[in-house]
Amino acid sequence: MTRIESVRAANDSEWRLVTDLATIDAGVWDGLLAGAGENSPFLKHAFLLALHETGCAAPAAGWSAQYLTLWRQSALMAAVPLYVKEHSYGEYVFDWAWADAYQRHGLNYYPKLLCAVPFTPVTGARLICAQAALLPLVAARLVALARDSGLSSLHVLYPRATELAALAAAGMQTRAGVQFHWTNPGYTDFDQFLATLERKKRKNIRAERRHVAEAGVRVMRVSGHEASDADWRFFERCYANTYRAHYSTPYLDLAFFRRIGASMPENLLLVIAERGGRRIASSLVVVGEGVMYGRYWGEIEHVPCLHFECAYYQPIEHCIEGGLTRFEGGAQGEHKMARGFLPVVTHSAHWLAHPAFASAVGDFLARETSGISDYVDELNERLPYRHSPLAGPAP
Repeated sequence: MTRIESVRAANDSEWRLVTDLATIDAGVWDGLLAGAGENSPFLKHAFLLALHETGCAAPAAGWSAQYLTLWRQSALMAAVPLYVKEHSYGEYVFDWAWADAYQRHGLNYYPKLLCAVPFTPVTGARLICAQAALLPLVAARLVALARDSGLSSLHVLYPRATELAALAAAGMQTRAGVQFHWTNPGYTDFDQFLATLERKKRKNIRAERRHVAEAGVRVMRVSGHEASDADWRFFERCYANTYRAHYSTPYLDLAFFRRIGASMPENLLLVIAERGGRRIASSLVVVGEGVMYGRYWGEIEHVPCLHFECAYYQPIEHCIEGGLTRFEGGAQGEHKMARGFLPVVTHSAHWLAHPAFASAVGDFLARETSGISDYVDELNERLPYRHSPLAGPAP
């Protein structure tokens, strides 16, 4: 495992690199989140610790925690979820081409520094500060740490806009991406949402839901508080089976799902489908304050359109019933637009130690950003809505 050196104290504050999140009290960590105005369930102490202690994001899996923290006496003032990474799996901001270019020139791209929530393409605090005034200081310290580490690069994925600006000011290059989110302006039911869509989109969604029902499938929602160990075992079976079907290895395991099921049930919702008394598919969504996040899906028996029912339509109904204002469907997926999701620009920040490669990546990012802007403009010309939501039903 590569380990970067601890940083020195400054004034009455002390910078520490924390390799084991368990050494920080959960109340202290979550209190920092609250003070920073961050309510993402993915930054909770329970979620991050579950990733580490179940081995999903641990040194043996290529994730070595080196959290950068700032303390004033016993008070945690700032924290950065930072990892030394031995690969680029589980990030959803793709730099494989950069790694390949390094290799072709006889240089080592790995290990690198990554600031992110493992396996979670969701925007949120990455430079978690108890006071907004600390943000430039933390950004500068993070970049200085990368420079002193001897590693190839530093990457900060899905930061807040204010953090992105601070990272850019500290010398990092910014990158844009696109996700698709569904928003709820106050629908009373699913039909009211459908009424705002173009006729063809509305008709297709109804046909997809009808197809699932006519196939004899019954779908239920199970809250984290209600989920049994059998529910979690079934979900993990579906999740792992779908990875195998795509000739891939799952990032997460049953121990992780059991762990978050016990430690943060208030944030979890399982959607389970059964036919003829036999369970055949499941999805897991994560619920925050006013926001739902689509995460994982799997099946052991294929039914056409069932993925859309479990991963999109049931969560949308749950958002409407619970008054949640946004549903983030996860990374990528232009097909989500036909189901009411709209394009949203996301960001990341990157610093490369090698001057020539930093320049080349900068040129690439300038071209890519222009392409992303054109792409979003094109998407916005073919939105699925025929008029503003709640403006009245379509004929």
